[in-house]
Amino acid sequence: MKTLTNLFTQFDRLDTSINRWLVAHSIALLRIGMGIVFFGFGILKFFPGISPIEDLATRTTTVLTFGILSGHSAMVFVAGLETVIGVCFLTGRFLRVGVWLMAAQMIGAMSPLVIFPGELFLSSTHAPTLAAQYIIKDIILVAAGMVVASTWTGARIVAQPQSLRSTLPKQVPNVERSLQTA
Repeated sequence: MKTLTNLFTQFDRLDTSINRWLVAHSIALLRIGMGIVFFGFGILKFFPGISPIEDLATRTTTVLTFGILSGHSAMVFVAGLETVIGVCFLTGRFLRVGVWLMAAQMIGAMSPLVIFPGELFLSSTHAPTLAAQYIIKDIILVAAGMVVASTWTGARIVAQPQSLRSTLPKQVPNVERSLQTA
């Protein structure tokens, strides 16, 4: 039993060390990861026929711009927007601008769910198509963007190490409570 307790104690120390590292680096890694995603998908859209969402993105942009941008110019616009967002996130420069651009881009990226629902959900089962799944996953990007945006006003993750044993029965930390006392 003593060996098991020692193993658990060692694991608890490792877990606490990993948590400290995550507190120090996770938001920066999230920002860089988002930059890679936006930059990579943006670059793909500059080359006709490569992006799997090209047709849908072009048609959506045409609808949202009331036909001002259509065809290749619509795709170049989306490609440029996503690439700029990616550069802002990768470099950390003009990040506030990048997050606002991302917010606008996400509205556009998710609007096909409303504009073209018949194409995105199979009529008999209402199951999302691969394109719909591609769009729905953007919910995660929106949430990640909100985390990155929260750092503008100084929000930070604060390490308050607790033993693994003490946190096992708990759900998630109550962030709301600490916001109310601030």
